Amino acid sequence: MGLSGADEAAAAETFPGSGGGIADRPALSARLGERRGEIEKALAFRIHGISSPSETQDPAYRHGLRSALTAAVDYALATVELSEANAPRVPIAIATQARLAARHGVPLETVLRRYFAGVSLLGDFVVEEAAGSDLSPADLQQVLRDLSVQLDRLVVVVSAEHGREARDRMGSSEGRRAERVRRLVEGESLDASGFAYEFDLHHLGAIACGPGADELLRGIAAAADARLLLVPHGEEIVWAWLGARRPLDTTRIEAIARESLRPQVRLALGEPGKQLSGWRLSHRQARAALPIALGGSQRIVRYADVALLASMAQDRLLVMSLHRTFLAPLLRERDGGETLRKTLRAYFASGRNASSAAAALGVDRKTVTNRLAAAEERLGRPLSTCAAEVEAALRLEELGDIHHASNRESPVEFLLDHL
Repeated sequence: MGLSGADEAAAAETFPGSGGGIADRPALSARLGERRGEIEKALAFRIHGISSPSETQDPAYRHGLRSALTAAVDYALATVELSEANAPRVPIAIATQARLAARHGVPLETVLRRYFAGVSLLGDFVVEEAAGSDLSPADLQQVLRDLSVQLDRLVVVVSAEHGREARDRMGSSEGRRAERVRRLVEGESLDASGFAYEFDLHHLGAIACGPGADELLRGIAAAADARLLLVPHGEEIVWAWLGARRPLDTTRIEAIARESLRPQVRLALGEPGKQLSGWRLSHRQARAALPIALGGSQRIVRYADVALLASMAQDRLLVMSLHRTFLAPLLRERDGGETLRKTLRAYFASGRNASSAAAALGVDRKTVTNRLAAAEERLGRPLSTCAAEVEAALRLEELGDIHHASNRESPVEFLLDHL
């Protein structure tokens, strides 16, 4: 939703049109459009660098974030081409994402910082392309001024929608409860007596994603004879804690969940903890394990089983660097590196034993040896000096590849998008 009624009229008065009849604007917009992929990747990386402790893993929120990014680029390119006086209204996707951000506890400050950073970055691209055009310094200044005015309009809409959703959310008992739980998770000192849940217990944090996630968690709690604190966190994500007087058996919890897990539901489990500090830690562990559950082949993931991989996946710089340094060179092979990656995976899975890897692949040992040598040549270094890094890169890629099969998104983009 964009501005309407009195809000739109007020915005029009606040931001009068400039007219901006610059002949070379369509050509400048076209050149920027040719770099759209580069622009969107740069913006996405910058946006993900501005995070919030309450950032959510909800697929609906993540999808909305991507949609808002695409809409914002469309909005900016239209402004470059048409001037702010003739550009379209603030896109619905941007207003919708502002409400989703408020619903998930992402502060307005974080949302606005992303848009300010995005416009600043886009301005750099505009200046680069204008340098090779017939745009005069005065015309370039007008284009940048138009983008600034459109940013002001965007801020008005985003602030209004975020504030409206926050007020609506705090007006409901469920929303107030979810907000208090979020604040307690983040370390605030709150009166926890109104949660109908005892914090002086042994806890196990869990996050379920998918249709029927709340039913799954209620069933687990009943079967385990544990108390349950359940907090919806978006349309498809449910936070939960199981509490008991004695330490909870995570292996048993996994077995109970496996019996009733629906095909589209994924479950991430933390490790058992005691009292409020253990309650918080177990939840954070479940949050760290969630991207592995969403992207991997296992639908139930326990933090202890993926701790190192989960930590690596949260480091955006590491994810991208491992991919570029240890996997991208393999892409120069005739088959895009598929054979070498498959061989390397078998090699690592067999404990770095070439004979065992050959048996698993159904080839002879010499073939495996030759392929490993080819990988070393592509990497420009002996495998013995970078085996851990290559194995980590392959494991991270596997998470993305499973998702990529149905979403046309690169493994690196998937991992960055779920951090």
